[in-house]
Amino acid sequence: MSIRFLFAVMAIAALAGCANDPAPAEQMKLTEKAVEQAKAVGATDDEAEFQAAQAKLAQARSDMTRESFKAARMQAEQAELDARLAEAQVLTAKSEEQITQLNTRLN
Repeated sequence: MSIRFLFAVMAIAALAGCANDPAPAEQMKLTEKAVEQAKAVGATDDEAEFQAAQAKLAQARSDMTRESFKAARMQAEQAELDARLAEAQVLTAKSEEQITQLNTRLN
């Protein structure tokens, strides 16, 4: 009976440990770098995706201060994806502009 009790205590301890989400410090760093990179390639507040990334990053920071780590992680992940999408759209637009210029020169 003591072995069953020990297993029950271990199971409860394991579940309690899983319930606490750790602070998403690494995800926050990745997201901040993604937003900075998008800005570095030319993303501006005019792009909806870049605005969304900045807003979600701000929400993630707010969630971090309230120690709502699961919400912070989700917002940070979404912000990272929005920032990467904004970066890709800017780079695509620049590439298309270069192609147009080259085609104009060739004709």
